[in-house]
Formats: sequence, C-alpha cells, structure tokens
Amino acid sequence: MKSKTASSWTAAQSEELYGFKRWGAEHFGVDSEGFVNVQPCSDGRAIRIMDVIEEAVGMGLRAPVVVRFQDLLRHRVVQLNELFRKAIKDEGYRGEYRGVFPIKVNQLREVVDEIMAAGKDYHYGLEAGSKPELMIVLALHDNNNRLIVCNGYKDDDYIRLALLGRKLGKKVILVVEQLSEIDDIIRISAETGVKPMIGLRVKLQTRGEGKWAMSSGDNAKFGLNTAEILFATEKLKAAKLSQSLRLLHFHIGSQVPNIITIKNAVTEASRFYCQLVEMGFPMGYLDVGGGLGIDYDGSRTNFESSMNYSVEEYARDVVHNIKEVCEASKVPVPDIVSESGRAVVAPHSLLVFEVFERINKRESLGQQHQPKEKHKVVQDLEALLRNRQKLGRLERYHDAVQRKEEAISLFNLGYLDLGNRAAAEQLFWRICEQLAKEARDSGYQPEELRDLHTLLADQYVCNFSVFQSLLDHWALGQLFPIAPLHRLNEKPTVNAVLVDITCDSDGEISTFIDLQDTKDYLNLHPLNGKPYYIGVFLTGAYQDIMGDLHNLFGRVNEVHVFLEPDEPNGFYIEEALSGSRIADVIEGVQYQQEELCRRMKAQIDAATRKDMVKPREGVRLLELYESQMLNKTYLNIEPKSGSRRRPAR
Repeated sequence: MKSKTASSWTAAQSEELYGFKRWGAEHFGVDSEGFVNVQPCSDGRAIRIMDVIEEAVGMGLRAPVVVRFQDLLRHRVVQLNELFRKAIKDEGYRGEYRGVFPIKVNQLREVVDEIMAAGKDYHYGLEAGSKPELMIVLALHDNNNRLIVCNGYKDDDYIRLALLGRKLGKKVILVVEQLSEIDDIIRISAETGVKPMIGLRVKLQTRGEGKWAMSSGDNAKFGLNTAEILFATEKLKAAKLSQSLRLLHFHIGSQVPNIITIKNAVTEASRFYCQLVEMGFPMGYLDVGGGLGIDYDGSRTNFESSMNYSVEEYARDVVHNIKEVCEASKVPVPDIVSESGRAVVAPHSLLVFEVFERINKRESLGQQHQPKEKHKVVQDLEALLRNRQKLGRLERYHDAVQRKEEAISLFNLGYLDLGNRAAAEQLFWRICEQLAKEARDSGYQPEELRDLHTLLADQYVCNFSVFQSLLDHWALGQLFPIAPLHRLNEKPTVNAVLVDITCDSDGEISTFIDLQDTKDYLNLHPLNGKPYYIGVFLTGAYQDIMGDLHNLFGRVNEVHVFLEPDEPNGFYIEEALSGSRIADVIEGVQYQQEELCRRMKAQIDAATRKDMVKPREGVRLLELYESQMLNKTYLNIEPKSGSRRRPAR
C-alpha cells in the first residue's frame, strides 16, 4: 500500500520537478497518468514515449535505444526558416535568409535526408567541414538554389571537389580559413578553368561565451585577422578573381548563451562586410555561423547550458543589426546565411536506457553486524546516534566525521578489528541519514549539511555507455535533461546518480540540471522488479556521431517515429535500426570473427584431447562462443529471482 505522502503526489508535481515546462519548449510534458509525452509539432498531437518503447521491444529492439521523432526534426527546420522570414518581413529587410545545416552536428543519413526534405521549399542548404562531408553534401544536393558552404582545412582534392560542384552549376562557396588557402584556390581554379565562389572567415574581436568561447579572438583556430583579410583581397585582385569574393563568415562558438554576444558579433562582422563592398567586391552573403543555443536546463539565463533568448529573438536581432549597419554605410543588405545545427537537431531525439540495479552504500556496510566487543569509538558513535545530549545537527555531523576518521586510523594501525570498523562505518551512515531527514523539515542549512543528500545518494546502474551515447557529458560537462519516462504520478523518493556499464569510474552522470545552478543527484523511484526506463532528452546534436568505442560498446538500437496522420495521437515506427553486434565492433579494431572462432575451437579441441572437457561439452562451449558473436554488445538483462520483469528478448 502506498503511503499517504506518496499517493498524494501528482504528475503535475513531477512535471515541475524535472523541468519539462521549462526546457521542453512545448514539445515534452507529462500526462495525468504519469507518462512522458512528446508533441513533435507542438499542435496538441501527443505520443506517449513508453508506447514507442513497448513497440520497439515487440520488434526485438531492447533499450538502450535512440528514439528519433522525425516530425519534430522537420518542425525545427520549418520553424527556423519561418522565423527568419517573419523577421525579414517585419524589419523591411530587402535580402533573404539562406540557411545551411552543418552536417558535422549529425551526419547520419536519416537525419540529413529529413532536413533536406523539410527545407526544400526554403532552399535550405548544407555545410561541410571535411572532404568526406563534402562528398556527402555534393551527392545529396538536389537543388542549385540551395547553398553549399565549405569550411575546415582544405587540401587540393577538397578544393577540386568544390569546383566540381561549381562545374555542375551548384552554389558552392569555399570559405578561406587560412591565408594559404587563397593561393591554392587561385592555382586550382586556373588549372580547371572553373570560377570559384569564395568566402572569407574573419576572426572577430567579439569574444564568445560558454564552453566554445575560444572560437573567436586572436587565438582562434580558424579565420583571418584584419591584415590577412586585406592580403587575401589583394591576392584575389591580382588573380582577376575579385568577382569571386561573395561571402563573409564568422563563428563565435557553439551554444552561445548570451544574446548580447551575438548582437555584438553581428555588428562587428557587418562592418567588415560593408568595408569589403566599398572596396569593390560584389559580396552578397553574410554568414553569421552557428551558436544558436538550446536551453538544456530551462533556466532561460546566460548559463553555459542555457540561453537567455528565444529563436525568434535571435532571428530578429540578426536581421535588425545587419540592416542597421548596412543602412548607415549605404550598402545594400546581404542575404543572411546561418549555420545553426544544434538548435535544429538536438530536440528531435532522446536516449532511453533501463536501470537494472540499485547500489545503496549504507545497506552494504553490515547494518545487522554487532562486534563481540565494542570499541570505544563505536560506543561514541552510538551515543551520537541516540543524541541524548541534544547536540546541534552541525556539531553531531562534525563529531561523526571525526569518529569515523578515528576508526579508520585505528584500523590501519592494527588497533581496531574488522567487525568494529564495519560497525563504525554503518553507524556513521545512520547518523548522516538521521541528519538529512531532520534537515528536510528545517529552514536554512549550512553547506556541509546540504551536501549530505549528495553524500547519501544511491547509484542506479544503467544499461548504456556514457562514452558511446553521451560523450559531451563526459568530455565537456554538457548537461542534458534527464527524467524517468513513467511512474511520474508517484513521488520519487530516492536520490541517485547514474552509472553506466563500462569498466571506468568516469562512466557516470552525477551532475544534473536544476533551476538554480546544478545538482549532484537525480530524484528517482525505488526499483520494484519491473523495467524502469529513464530518458536523456535533447541528444540529437553531436552525441550520435561523436561516441567512442570504450569497452567496445557500439551503436545502440534506434527507431524513427512519425505521427500517424489518421489518428489524433497515433504514431508509427517507420524504420528500426539494430545496434552493433559483438562481431561488428571487434572487427572495427582489426580482429576477424572467423579467426577468433578458429582459435577458440583449437583451444577447446586441445582441452578435449587432454580430457579436460568432454566432447559434447566442448561442442556446447564452441556454440556459445560463436553465438555470442551475433549478439548485441549491451547487457541482456535477465529478470532477477522473484521479480515480475518481462522475459528477455
């Protein structure tokens, strides 16, 4: 039977606790039965995510699984283009918006195809930052009104590929990142007889903000300083390629949290643009780069995992500031190019994984054990637990820490046996739990006591790899919204951190979004023997492509979900992609499946000849080894004794 407190908990309280209304951007919410829903088009049509998971399991695709809501992806493309169109109309701007999607953010075919289809009516183009990306872009580019922007370091073959696109009538713009590239473009253009379209990337003095602040400024990896801009223009004039200079580009970093930074950068870049026009270059395009953010924590601040502006405000400010500078300089306004990637793709997908074990450090420290002869340090801790002297909470905590450290020191010196050490540790945790419980009902708490909730947090072991699926969290401390997908009409009573199944202590999530800064634990529900699913939201940018093979955990299962046109809240899984098999990942690190199986067979045969293994047993062992090659890399979680979990597929 549920307690009165637990039964009075509502789904609305969970919706507030996990911040769905703040970071969900009208796409994610919780229904009255405690299930997380997604509205891909923000039009009232909702999909219960657990329904998608159950259908995926029925298809043989167990968690971990990436769920892509393709309608949401299309919605983001349309929304970005329409908001720029609106800003252009409202400002009386005489240029157009010509956005491009930087495929480095997510090169997966199913993502790029959807973006291309959604952006067809807007002539929404693509950006490439490497030769492999450019080869994809050239082949997918199906409309010569779309732009192709070429960034990154370039060798001769990269430049030749771009000029191949020009030969086919495509609007391919080679953005010069280093001054030496100008000479290469001039030389290869003369060799091929193809007139290039050229852009210059400028190093602005406007400093970026957030994790990628070094994308601008004197020490930036890419771009030309003011003197180099002038050298580049002189080289183009000398080569009689003045008419080829068509674009000015800048980039101040991914996930820019502060709109003031964007305004200042756009103003500075617009001055450069106007100067180049006044020098006689045709120009026509101003590329404001990426940086349009995602409000991962829902705080709507200039915190690095948030943004203090909306997409509408971003579009309006970009248009307004370019227009203002150009009008003051009496220069025709350019067509505006932006390379927004994160803002387009991040919301459309989420990672879903299953919790299969709870590690409670207090339960493992011998709570039932009583030493035969109690040491004085144990007796002192017992007295603190009873607190007959009515000491204050902070004093009791300090005394408990002192006694615990004393017990460890005595043990290391040989003056305390194992039983008394276990009793001391167990008593320390009981005192901490007692203090934390008392703190919940009081007002102001000293920092040390506030940290008790973190100290006492359990570990929920989850069937996924941080390094494969959430690399930005491990490498950059990127925050993502995380919440259970069901049971949200129950009060979450467990404070927990999430640990993955890799053999690495870094494989955990222990920093979570919060309206006030961050917190070190997540409120979750007690495990009850049934599957418990957690979703990590807004993972569509970078995470799909940047994951590594630590411990050889490969790609997870994946499903692509569309709204069912004929049903109000219906959906269908258009495509299901099976995750990596063990054979796939080991061959990726230069082992051959057949060779490994042959070696195992030789070892089993040798053991059989020595009568270490019976012939029939040897056959079964080899079958086990060979069959595992075709299994998935992640854990096949079996139901535990006495549990009510569904059978493993």
